[in-house]
Amino acid sequence: MVDPDFVQQDFQRRLKMISPQGMGLSVDVYSPDLFELVKKLRERGLQPAYLEVFKATTAALTAVRQAMPDIALAYHGEGLWITQPDVQESPFFQQDVGEMVTQLNCIQSQWLNHECAMKQMAGYSFGTYIPPLYTPLSAEVVADNIATVQQMIDQQGRRADGTAPLFLLELPPLTYFAAGTIPIPHFFRLVTGLAPCGLVLDIGHLWTVYRYTAACRRISLEQFVREFLHDFPLERVVEIHVAGLACHEPVGEPERGPGPPEWIDAHAAPIPSILFTMLEQVLDHPSLVSLRAVALEVDTKPIDLIVEEYAEAVRRFSLLVQQTMSRGRAVEQSTGLTPRPASGQEPMGQSDRQQLRDDYARYAQIISGQAPITGPEWQEVAAEATGLTRYRTSYLPHEILHWGGGLTEMFPQTCRALAERGICLTEFVSFWFRSPRPLTHSYDFFLLKIERFLEFVTERAPDARLCAEQESDMLRLAYAQANEVAEPLLEMGQTR
Repeated sequence: MVDPDFVQQDFQRRLKMISPQGMGLSVDVYSPDLFELVKKLRERGLQPAYLEVFKATTAALTAVRQAMPDIALAYHGEGLWITQPDVQESPFFQQDVGEMVTQLNCIQSQWLNHECAMKQMAGYSFGTYIPPLYTPLSAEVVADNIATVQQMIDQQGRRADGTAPLFLLELPPLTYFAAGTIPIPHFFRLVTGLAPCGLVLDIGHLWTVYRYTAACRRISLEQFVREFLHDFPLERVVEIHVAGLACHEPVGEPERGPGPPEWIDAHAAPIPSILFTMLEQVLDHPSLVSLRAVALEVDTKPIDLIVEEYAEAVRRFSLLVQQTMSRGRAVEQSTGLTPRPASGQEPMGQSDRQQLRDDYARYAQIISGQAPITGPEWQEVAAEATGLTRYRTSYLPHEILHWGGGLTEMFPQTCRALAERGICLTEFVSFWFRSPRPLTHSYDFFLLKIERFLEFVTERAPDARLCAEQESDMLRLAYAQANEVAEPLLEMGQTR
């Protein structure tokens, strides 16, 4: 059995190697224009203490590092579906971890932040994050997968000073529902008892936990945050995120009843004032003793809005963030922990992993509308099925048809040909989830969407296949060219 004290000591040893960052931004390399954003911030006298950059091409990240030598960079990864029991068996697992270690090293990030969520499970793929099953077995699998990734980071990413980036696990958003048998704070308490990882507490994600569980019907938001933080392993939180919230586009109808709005995670949207109130409550908590950074997540947001929100956040929270980080550093120095080797975890039994494989296969089928809402993890969801119904009938179809590019914009000629044959594009959604399929490459929703649509056209309108193939080739070429932006990025950064 793993000794929780041993694991905590290992975490503390790793945490001591991470320098305080302060207030910064979590950004995308491509949208909005990163160099224009930094320029606008500096014109306002604002200098982010750090930028957490979302996964991109290694060439693009290298260009950013070279063009911004005076700004600390951190790394937000994607594609390591550590919630999944079979992720280590994937033919792309070693390659994906290796790529992330390369990118961690090229920007000299002190951590790898990754959502405790997935976009692929049991042979099904999705365009946006889905939360894990909140069960003890699921928590054990997550911890085991994190331990494996951290070991690979230690081996491949160790720096000259002996340090290696730390794995940070982020609280995921809820999009209308959550399935499980244990409270979400308990789930993360189990994970951190088994793996020496840090945590990222996303304030907007925390709001969705309040909104899409029974909590919003029984207690106030302030009391919910207080109870959640009491049970959550807050002492492991290394970074805090704050992002926008908004109603899902196709919903659009007025709110029903006096309850809270049906907001979901939306980085392009403004940050509601209630999230800053929640942030203040979190920063005041005495158990927040490992904090190193606070970032506004602003990828895809208009630059002018980013500048205004960041200025407001710095004005309100800069001093409080510094005080919180100082409090934590004082606690660490008083503990006097001695270095110890990385903790290990006993291998999980194949029967346990198979059980969770079955659970996730049912999960994918339930949320895509292929199976009834059954099983102990789904009792609360079944009792209040409105959220899952909204996900199935509104959010998920929109995701498949429009996320990453609308089909009619991606395949204009093919879609016209399908319409002439009386084939409705909504049929593509049922085709997408008709059956699981083996993975043929590392996760890339845009490329997967092209591949699946070509399969759909081949089956439903074979005579339109040539047209679909031609448009597919054009899309792949344009996508490849868009991703090869290292030199333009570097030139732009050096001239601003």
